[in-house]
Amino acid sequence: MNIIDTWDGNVLIRGEPNDVMPWDDVRDRIARAGDYWASTVRANRSPHVRPVFAVWVDGLLVSTTNGTRAKARHLASNPLVSFATRVDGVDVIVEGRAEFVTDERLLARIADAYQRKYGWPLVIRDGAYHAPFAAPVAGPPPYRPYAVTPEIVYAMGITDELAPRSTKYRF
Repeated sequence: MNIIDTWDGNVLIRGEPNDVMPWDDVRDRIARAGDYWASTVRANRSPHVRPVFAVWVDGLLVSTTNGTRAKARHLASNPLVSFATRVDGVDVIVEGRAEFVTDERLLARIADAYQRKYGWPLVIRDGAYHAPFAAPVAGPPPYRPYAVTPEIVYAMGITDELAPRSTKYRF
């Protein structure tokens, strides 16, 4: 395959110019996915991978962590993170830098997205989420939301139809 870089708005797409997966389609797949794997970087620079729930809000991939968990400590010292998911015949990896969310309006939109997607009834208190239940490995509240602005996204087709359309996006 002859790989070239093309620009679609502010997105650099790597793939065949006439046969890449459209960003809107990949973005919608990311939003629809139910399960994700988040990878952070430990202090010794080794990877730390955990299953997480996440929501797509305002162009951000958002997840949460209890502030005492390893993931929160890793993100506080090194914001690099990647998420992996598989949805509708495409493996997707989102790479970027995480920032803890503090904006009250964004916190509310994220809480609404979690409620719609997972039925998780989040209440915002002191800039964090509280809920009557969570995944057992999440520990007790409060949960700190962190948002990732995608820097690089890989969309790799796993079917005969989609594999040749695998695409790399740079933002």
